[in-house]
Parts: sequence; structure tokens; C-alpha cells
Amino acid sequence: MLFREFSAICQQIEVIRGRLEIIDLISQRLPALSDEELPVFVRFIMGRIFPDWSPEKLMIGPNLLYEGVAYVVGTKKETVIETINRTGDIGKAVELLLAEKEQTSFFSEELELVTVYHEFEKIADTGGKKSQREKLLVVRKLLANASPLEGRYLARIMLEDLRIGVGEGSIREAVARAFLIDSGIVEHAVQALNDLGYVAQLAKTGEAALRDVHISPFHPVKMMLAQQGSIMSAIAENGTIAAEYKYDGSRFQFHRQGGQSKLYSRKLEDVTNALPDVLAILNESTTTDIILDGEVIAMKEGKPLPFQAVLRRFRRKHGISKMQEEVQLFPNVFDILYLNGETLIDLPLMERRKRLETAVSGHIAPQLVSNDPAVVEAFYHRALDAGHEGIMIKAPESPYTPGMRGKNWIKIKPEVDTLDLAVVGAEWGEGKRAHYFGSFLLACQKNGELITLSKVATGFSDEQLAEAYDLLHDRIITKAGKEVRFEPGLIFEVGYSELQVSSNYPGGFALRFPRFIRIRDDKDITEIETLDSIRERYMRQPNS
Repeated sequence: MLFREFSAICQQIEVIRGRLEIIDLISQRLPALSDEELPVFVRFIMGRIFPDWSPEKLMIGPNLLYEGVAYVVGTKKETVIETINRTGDIGKAVELLLAEKEQTSFFSEELELVTVYHEFEKIADTGGKKSQREKLLVVRKLLANASPLEGRYLARIMLEDLRIGVGEGSIREAVARAFLIDSGIVEHAVQALNDLGYVAQLAKTGEAALRDVHISPFHPVKMMLAQQGSIMSAIAENGTIAAEYKYDGSRFQFHRQGGQSKLYSRKLEDVTNALPDVLAILNESTTTDIILDGEVIAMKEGKPLPFQAVLRRFRRKHGISKMQEEVQLFPNVFDILYLNGETLIDLPLMERRKRLETAVSGHIAPQLVSNDPAVVEAFYHRALDAGHEGIMIKAPESPYTPGMRGKNWIKIKPEVDTLDLAVVGAEWGEGKRAHYFGSFLLACQKNGELITLSKVATGFSDEQLAEAYDLLHDRIITKAGKEVRFEPGLIFEVGYSELQVSSNYPGGFALRFPRFIRIRDDKDITEIETLDSIRERYMRQPNS
């Protein structure tokens, strides 16, 4: 497939409003793609480049892209930025700039879809002192051979923000429809392999290939997620439940095979080198081939430290030994996904717990199994007294569903309701905070598209505003007066008093009294709240 054909499909999808129509369009194109094109197409159409489990990252920021565009069209970077600010969309800005330059016929060869992917691989493999220069040369090469429409989608893919509203759910349905396979089988394969592109390849060969998928060490899968609920409703739903402490730390996945072991963060980043002490503890606790799910907490004088202390260790790249002395970390293991070649995610929770207790000798999170609300309530208060966030309630017969949020895992916390939302824009502050962003525009997600929901301007210390600025200033895409828009990536946890119906934001809701709680850079953009879940929260409010 030529990249211009891919771009034309994206252009079609961009003006379609119905999800079913989008699924139909994609499903019709998938069967004709070659084995090499199929996974690339599937990832690109979602605005991704590499599989979710892959350590490969493009690491191209807006500024490097601006420089590449400016060079190709023969203008200044400031002109590129002005065009982006005028259009509000980096893709359309690049399209306009390339169209103005098109009469010189600077593009010389047609881009193949797979060729573009291989060029992205070159960028991801580039490191060292000259890496930015080498990346820039590849960006120039791609843009120089792109037509204006191709430039629109090249630019967006480079920033992994395609803006055409195709989410993972739509692609799963399109793959199922294209190859006449039950969508549940496709979904299960995606959970185990964590790569929709490869799943599409397998689906093309037939249903049997998708049924024979397995989790494998050093190929991390997404972590199962929880939703809010109550002790009474969970017991009413399940009868007997399993309760565990809810820790104020960072999730991890521990992989071990053949004497080699690694640790992955919630975002599936390899954090092995940052956490050698945690790795050593887990290696002492098990000697078998295994994949574990758990949470790391920081402790001081027998009490857990706040979440930020854990993040200091996860982010650390230098001075690891000194940081080990300052912040001591301890793992708490609560699930097992793989053991000695066997994938365990389809087993019930209590069967997985038995395997876990057999395979791991220590650092297993305590668990209470009961159908008595008073007993569970007492366990909850013991967790709070120990300095933890609350408890998790889990359905005993539930499988482990990677990347899925549902009623099989319920979190019970005493704090104000909170949402994890993407930071998509900001306004500059005033007075002593004039050099930082003072308020932030937040978004939830719907079918892969970001939908603005609220602004937040309270709850920040000066240090937190400085940290937010450091994390966001290189992500600026557009500027208009005091307002800026960002390449999405950073997540805020935000508290609120209630949800309100509002016409001020596209999602139809707004947060009353929003307040910043903390930065969640341990989470991926795909984990932010969905518009559907916000609507459900609204309906549960007493006065809704």
C-alpha cells in the first residue's frame, strides 16, 4: 500500500461521524493488505507506530518536527509555528505549507506504507550525542517525499496523535469483521499479545491461530484495572469477595525466565535499572519462570510514604545507589499471569492465588475472603490505619483481563472522587507564577478521541507548577495569546465535588470545584477516564 492511499483512507474517516461506518470502511481494506503491511496499517490507523509492549519509541517532539518542516518548505521555524497557531492543527498546517511549496516538485518518490514504518524504526534506533541531528535528517527525508495530504498524516503520526477518532475497540471489531472471527476471540488475543497489529496478522491466517495465543516473558501485557464501587454492592453482586490492601504506590510487572529478570512499569516501560533493590527482593522470592503483577510502595519507619516518593525512584536514571538509601521500596505481589510456560489469565482469581502462594515465598499482599460486610469494613479500616489508600475488592471467580476496567475489581477509598484526565492545554499564570502555566485544560476519551471536560487551576504548590511546566513546555503545539495546546501525554489526577451537565465542553459535562491531586506520569494516555464512565458516575450521583 502506498502511503497516499493510507492518507486518503484517513481523510475519509476524518469526516465520518458514525463508528459503525468507520469499522465497515476499515474492515473492507484489511483483507487486501500484505502480511507486512497489515500490522503497520493497524497501528498507524490508531495513531501508534510500535506495539504497546515494545520498548521502541520515536521520541520526536514538536520542535524537531517544526525544524524538519521549515527546512523542507524553505521557511523559518517561526513561520511553521505561526501556521500551526492559525490552523490549530499541526497536521493541517504541514499540509498547507507543503501545498505552497508543491509547485517546485520537491518530492521525488512515492512513499510506501511499510517504507515509512522502516524510516520510523531508524529514528527509534538512533541514539547518542548526534541522535537529534540524525532523527532530523530522516524527518526531512520523509516530508520531502510527501504530498501535502501525506504530510498531514505523517506529522500527526510522528506525534502519535492522528486525530481521526479510531480507537482500539473499533479496530478490534474491524479485524473480527474482516476475517469473520468472533470479536471476543480477537479481544482475548489482544489482551495476551498486547499488539493489535500482530493479532490482525494472526486473524488473517484463521481463528485457530488466535485461539492459540500465550503470554510470554519480557513481552509485557497491560495491567488489569479497577473501577469505583462500594463494599455492600460488591458483596451483593458476588456473595463472597476477596479483599486486598490498596497501596499508594506504582504498579509493576515482574518477568523472569531462565535466570534473567526484568521489571516493567504501569506504562510498560522497562524500569529494571531504576529498581535494582526491588528486582533483588523478587528474585529472592521466586526462582521459577514467572510473570507477576504487584505494586511498589516506599516505606519509612514502618509507614508508607506518598506516591511521589515512589515516582522519584521510577524516574531515576542516575545516582540510583544514593536514591536507594533515601527512598526504600518494597514490592507487594497480588497476582500471577504466567508460570513455567503456562498462561494463567483465564483461571479464576482464587486459583491464581493458589499458584501465586506456591510459586512465591514472600512479599505477597494480604488477602481477606469473606461475605460479611462488617468483616470487610474492619479490614478496610485496618488498611487505612496502616497508612494505605483503602482496599481492593475482587470477584473470586474472575479472570485476569489485561487493560480492562470493570466490576471484577473495585477500589474503595475515603477520599473525594477523582478522575485521571489528559492535559491538552493551558493558560499562562500571573504575578509570581507568570513563567509557569496557571490553569490547565483537561480531556477524557471517547473511542480514541480526546474530549475536553474541564479546567483546573487550584491545588497546585509552586513546586508542582514548576514540575508541570518542565514536563509540558516541550509538548507545546500551538499558542494563541495566553493559551497553549499540548501534544497529549501527561495525565493529572483531579478531585471534584460533583459532575454537572454543561454545554461549555464538548462532552456535555463539567467538574464542579476541580482540584489538582497529583501528576500520574505512571499512567498511559489510554488509561484516562472515558466519557461513558463519566456519564455513569453522573447517573450515580444522588441528584442526577
